[in-house]
Amino acid sequence: MARNYFDDYKRKLVTADEAVKFVRSGDWIDYGFCINAAHELDAALAKRKDELLDVNIRSCFNLWPHHTREADPEGRHFYWHSLHFSSIEQKYCDNGTLSYIPMKFYDCPEMIRRDCEPCRILMLTVSPMDRHGYFNMGVSTSSLMASVENAEYVIVEVNENVPRVLGAGQEVLHISQVDYVVEGGNPPLPVIPASEATDVERKIAENVLPFIHDGSCIQLGIGGVPTSIGNMICDSDIKDLGVHTEMYVDSFMKMAEAGNITGARKNIDRYRQVMTFALGSLELYDYIDNNPGILSYPVEYTNNVSIIAQLDNFVSINACIEVDLFGQVCSESIGPRHITGTGGQLDFVEGAYRSKGGQSFICMTSTYGSKNGMVSRIRPTLAPGTIVTDPRSAVHKIATEYGVAHLKGKNLWERAEALISIAHPDFRDDLVREAEQLNIWRQSGRIN
Repeated sequence: MARNYFDDYKRKLVTADEAVKFVRSGDWIDYGFCINAAHELDAALAKRKDELLDVNIRSCFNLWPHHTREADPEGRHFYWHSLHFSSIEQKYCDNGTLSYIPMKFYDCPEMIRRDCEPCRILMLTVSPMDRHGYFNMGVSTSSLMASVENAEYVIVEVNENVPRVLGAGQEVLHISQVDYVVEGGNPPLPVIPASEATDVERKIAENVLPFIHDGSCIQLGIGGVPTSIGNMICDSDIKDLGVHTEMYVDSFMKMAEAGNITGARKNIDRYRQVMTFALGSLELYDYIDNNPGILSYPVEYTNNVSIIAQLDNFVSINACIEVDLFGQVCSESIGPRHITGTGGQLDFVEGAYRSKGGQSFICMTSTYGSKNGMVSRIRPTLAPGTIVTDPRSAVHKIATEYGVAHLKGKNLWERAEALISIAHPDFRDDLVREAEQLNIWRQSGRIN
């Protein structure tokens, strides 16, 4: 007779208030990744504020409300650490109650196992347990198994809204690996609706679209440009696209439903869309639930440069904040002020270039700010303190609404010329003068 794992489940079932009694002053707690981060357990822990000091909470791209942070504005009782900022976490960093842990996404599991401060307790949100004793965390597989391996105690918060996503093994957590189970109130999952693209973002997408062909394998980020590209592909006759991405967004779902994505020409994981986490609409979460066409892998696989390189005609499309005339790309800070994180952009920039016929695009509007206070995103040099996400040696192509600049194989003045040619026309003359002062301009250079 098959074992009844629900007996184990019942023995480990406690309330959220009971579960957080195990937290001690000075503990390090891991909240996991993105949608799978703790929510109601965090709210229960916030109620213990006056009993605890110096509890360190580590999370990554956490979109749930930060109850302990709100209960302790000065960060004396609970101090947060993030491997990648969500919009919620930016403000906490600005007021000094949350710190960023630099990481390249591919390295995240190994960092947790080997270099990060060991966490005594892991708290995370999971799907209901199945009859075989498995909870599912495939909506954010990422580095969660490394967190499980690194924790002394594992506490899961069950949410019926968490989709069950198929994968290669590390998307599930067995009841035998869990110390305590909490049944939450099943709140709706955090969503990020697809951005409404601006006219400028649609123009950027139009400039990139001709580089995507039948059988290309694509990776997209989130935002107006990827949304536009997805919409344009849905309206095109491009076929047999493959998907290998870190983040699975609504654009992929729409392209798959429109018939553009089949994965028929993928060299590996043929016919499957591969991701390490999903983030988007409620419709997206419903789409990936028990969908055999989608596989959730750990980030050590999705962001592995050697794996990406095996997929022919790979097209990687990401966004940045600014780029300098040498080709250095910043995608995570404004000067020294941290905005997001390194994430996996460099993983895909390098992996796509190693793919046979592969290309990586870093996309941005040519300017930001109002018409009267317009600032060029293409700068002579990056401002002091600006974080370089992609070194000049790795960057392949930069796209704005004025075109695409191919940087690989170009010398310094050719790079400067290519970048100035896709800058806003109002800034091109100034950029030429700056390039001359930097000694990276030839007088024969011509900018239209």
